[in-house]
Amino acid sequence: MTLNSIGDAVLCTDLAGNVSYLNLVAEAMTGWSYKEALGRPLAEVFRIIDGNTREPAASPAERAIRQNRTVGLAADCLLIRRDGLELAIEDSAAPIHNRDGRVAGAVLVFHDVSESRAMVLKMAHLAQHDFLTGLPNRALLTERLAQAIGLAQRRHKQVGLVFLDLDYFKNINDSLGHAIGDQVLQSAAARLTAAVRASDTVCRQGGDEFVLLLAEIEQPLDAALVAEKLLEAFAAPHLIGKHELHVTLSIGISVYPADGNNVDSVLQNADTAMYHAKACGRNNYQFFRPDMNTRAVRRQFLESGLRRALKQGEFRLHYQPQIDLASGAMNGAEALVRWLDPELGVVCPEQFVPVAEECGLIVPIGRWVLREACRQTRCWLDAGLRVVPVAVNISAVEFRQKGFLQGVAMILEETGLDPRYLELELTESILMQNAECSTSVLEGLKAMGVQLAIDDFGTGYSSLSYLQRFPIDTLKIDRSFVRDITIDADDATIVSAVIGMGRNLKQRVIAEGVETREQLAFLRSRQCDEGQGFLFSHPLSLADFADLLARGDVAGMCAR
Repeated sequence: MTLNSIGDAVLCTDLAGNVSYLNLVAEAMTGWSYKEALGRPLAEVFRIIDGNTREPAASPAERAIRQNRTVGLAADCLLIRRDGLELAIEDSAAPIHNRDGRVAGAVLVFHDVSESRAMVLKMAHLAQHDFLTGLPNRALLTERLAQAIGLAQRRHKQVGLVFLDLDYFKNINDSLGHAIGDQVLQSAAARLTAAVRASDTVCRQGGDEFVLLLAEIEQPLDAALVAEKLLEAFAAPHLIGKHELHVTLSIGISVYPADGNNVDSVLQNADTAMYHAKACGRNNYQFFRPDMNTRAVRRQFLESGLRRALKQGEFRLHYQPQIDLASGAMNGAEALVRWLDPELGVVCPEQFVPVAEECGLIVPIGRWVLREACRQTRCWLDAGLRVVPVAVNISAVEFRQKGFLQGVAMILEETGLDPRYLELELTESILMQNAECSTSVLEGLKAMGVQLAIDDFGTGYSSLSYLQRFPIDTLKIDRSFVRDITIDADDATIVSAVIGMGRNLKQRVIAEGVETREQLAFLRSRQCDEGQGFLFSHPLSLADFADLLARGDVAGMCAR
């Protein structure tokens, strides 16, 4: 009764190794009843194998009898039940002594550890794998990279490391939510895994970064071919629910031993090359070059400088007038951010905005620009100046942030600015990333009374059907088309077409980058509404622009 009441299985043998007793738990675990098992050889009732080799395991009862001591079962043993089911077990066996003290048999005490062993394996797997994609994580990658480098060193081979980042993934997370973002990451992981050899390792580094370990490549060209294959694989959209999402890759490649002789240097240099790919326009791959480290140091310098600039108020706004080409009057101005660094001097947006986008500082910087432009415009109004609407550029990250609409409304309320004095400029690519969501946000802005413009029009992908649906007030022709309109027939045709389209859609058209009188004459002949560029004025400091507003007459900027 006692032995049948405990949770462990108990099985006894005689000196010859035949079964002499089983309790109820032992019956359930072996599949043999006491009556059926009685007198049978232990190996028939208690079948155990090594879980790794699948070979029969040594009987602990025989060892206990032979050595006359308590012994344990070998690790990773499996009990094969009578019906073939396998159970992971742990046990101990001890000799049974008769009244004379001589060994008369053995007793085995064992229990099922299948669940606990499975949990241990699961925990070991989780420690080395990403929970979302199931891919190896950084810890396992580091281990495998160290092994690959050691093997390559002995065999005089090379190892390729491919560092990947999903371009503009944060926009998807911010606009569609983390659930959709997680599905995109899983889809990306599946494509990456399908594009490489089984001997290669695909790892999720964290966030939207992945790393590919290409073991034993013959030459760097092998890594380049993999990168090209990956770019091609990501050309097709990811179909997530009702969304058709386009995600491209920025890829950096380093090769052992040319680009580093240890794990850390190879990883760091691939990461550096990836950032260079981003700087080269994204959706491309770059091999590491030693001069990139200089750029990486400068990037780090810029990032730390930007964080300081936000805290210490080192940003300034300049204003570039927008001129009515028919009358010469100033109808608006674009607010342009400048960074007044104590060491570097004036830093233009082209130099620091890409870094700000990569490190997440573009949102607080953009918020500062919007608030400062609204605050200053309100100050000019209060001073009785002839104020014109001020245009502010909005980045993709800002536009896709949750609460963007509420943020604009809050700044307008805080500064007390009439919304008709604010125009927000967005690029085509921002609006077309998720056209349905963009339409909703744009309609919310229009309901506030804010003016809307498409900046750099013609340089990105656009859909005329959506262009009609977007509540846009202004089209800004990119300076790249304006630059050669007097000498390039194609550019002239494009500019003329945009002006005509804007007129038909009842949208104001502004030509950017107007620098010569010949360009001005062409734009006037095509009845372009407004122009912006050095021919009229360079971007002006706060004080100079205030003087311009105070004069109230800017007709001299535009030669009639």
